[in-house]
Amino acid sequence: MASKEMFELGSKSSAIRDLFDYGQKQAAIVGKENVFDFSIGNPTVPAPPCVKEAIEDLLNTRASVEIHGYTSAPGDISVRNGLADFMNTTYNAGVRAENFYMTCGAAASLTMSLKALVESPEDEIILIAPFFSEYTVFIQNTGAKRVVLPPDTTHFQIDFAALEHTITPHTRAIIINSPNNPSGTVYTADTYTRLAALLTQKSKEYGHPVYIISDEPYREIIYDDMPILYVPKFYKDTVICYSYSKSLSLPGDRIGYILVPDEVEGAKEIYAAICGAGRSMGFVCAPNLFQKVVLACLGKTSDVAVYDANRQLLYNGLKDMGYECVYPSGAFYLFVKSPEPDAKVFSEKAKALNLLIVPADDFGCPGYVRVSYCVDPDMITRSFTAFQKLIDQYK
Repeated sequence: MASKEMFELGSKSSAIRDLFDYGQKQAAIVGKENVFDFSIGNPTVPAPPCVKEAIEDLLNTRASVEIHGYTSAPGDISVRNGLADFMNTTYNAGVRAENFYMTCGAAASLTMSLKALVESPEDEIILIAPFFSEYTVFIQNTGAKRVVLPPDTTHFQIDFAALEHTITPHTRAIIINSPNNPSGTVYTADTYTRLAALLTQKSKEYGHPVYIISDEPYREIIYDDMPILYVPKFYKDTVICYSYSKSLSLPGDRIGYILVPDEVEGAKEIYAAICGAGRSMGFVCAPNLFQKVVLACLGKTSDVAVYDANRQLLYNGLKDMGYECVYPSGAFYLFVKSPEPDAKVFSEKAKALNLLIVPADDFGCPGYVRVSYCVDPDMITRSFTAFQKLIDQYK
């Protein structure tokens, strides 16, 4: 017989995937142009030219075994050296190649980091709502306990009064995600400063570090001239999980990294445990070709201005109709308050209009929906008729 736990996990998809699959089927029935799919965060902005140029150059100038063969388990040393140089130049990070582990994207980075940090079933991992729903699955994989900090629905930063009472002697780590999926919020320097002070206090009180796992796939997708902040500068016990899926529009190519700076308490042991987690879950040797592609594209991104234009179009359009929206300073999601308490019911009413938006219950924030605007701008404009019909049901 199959594992009951894995069977239950594999027998149902996330709400995002369910809606995305529904949209594909519905498009075949009513026409793609009549389905307004805001369900999934699948970048529609093309990868920057450096990606194609790097692939062509590698295919034309390197031996097949050099770009398709195995690298060392943590990744090609030239790639990791390049990453260290880039982070040091850009953020004054003070890191080395040996601090990086190349991964198959953010999911691998997170699952490996969690697996490396969790020591006991009594360990607790704190999630700050709203959070990416798959964090729950990643924590479940470690056997640790998930603890949810309720959302600050006023500012969508962190409710520090609540967090102080949420951290316990069993708290092993807290996952932060800024720019945030699903709210589009970006944490401020003040938020990081206060978080660092609280975690430093609690680490001293309990006699062990409370780690930050900083999930940063949207790091460069940020607007309004807001600065990109390097979290370890605020709190030394920070492990960074990064993916190029969003910044370079490479979600299907599964490439990212884990960064464990030397300043992290027990850095050598944690890095070795990450290597062990990679072995235990079969995540050694990220795709060789794309390790070298991202090396050639360090500092480059897809055209973020397209997402910014979509952001303004959608935010202003829905606000004018009477929707209550969280102002997004980063990522490519708009968080909208449901006009009725049950966002799932609201989402179903939207679905009846072929308007696919994700209820935020699985994100730990009932009463809201996520609208992904990494889509064709024309679809946003065409969807406004459906959005208007939807809000008119509540007037």
